Amino acid sequence: MLTTGRSNKQNSDGRGSVDQTIYNRPNFVERFFNKLFGFLVGFGLGLPHNYLLVVRGRKSGRSYSTPVNVLSYSGKRFLVAGRGYTQWVRNALASGEVVLRKGRQAERFTLISVPDDAKPEILKVYLDRFRRTVQRYFPVPAGSPAAAFRPFASRYPVFELKPKSDGR
Repeated sequence: MLTTGRSNKQNSDGRGSVDQTIYNRPNFVERFFNKLFGFLVGFGLGLPHNYLLVVRGRKSGRSYSTPVNVLSYSGKRFLVAGRGYTQWVRNALASGEVVLRKGRQAERFTLISVPDDAKPEILKVYLDRFRRTVQRYFPVPAGSPAAAFRPFASRYPVFELKPKSDGR
């Protein structure tokens, strides 16, 4: 279900910006599956790209977790939010960092937002690689050229993951 809380805002220069309240909210079955899959990934099961994303709540301060696919591309690692500006995205933007867990291993990352003009190629690779689980969130089919992602790239938050030293 696509959820919206308000219309697009205007920047000071008059151009529209992305409405960060729009996202594809999971239904009951998807929430159940995410909890089950997150539980398994938390125990170390899953494919090499499956991780449990842990992020601190922007209001509550509690830790929240959700399973994610981490994209390795061009020697870098990326988080792509196929559902849009979800709660984990909003929390990650507020804190600027996340933890990726798999079993007993955990690594802290600083997030670097990828600008919209750099997203089409990353979105293409993400959809091509994980099409079985994320195709339903994209208006173009897997295998489409990168240019086909340009008109809606702003709907999808993309973050480059930079390992953070544990010096806190």
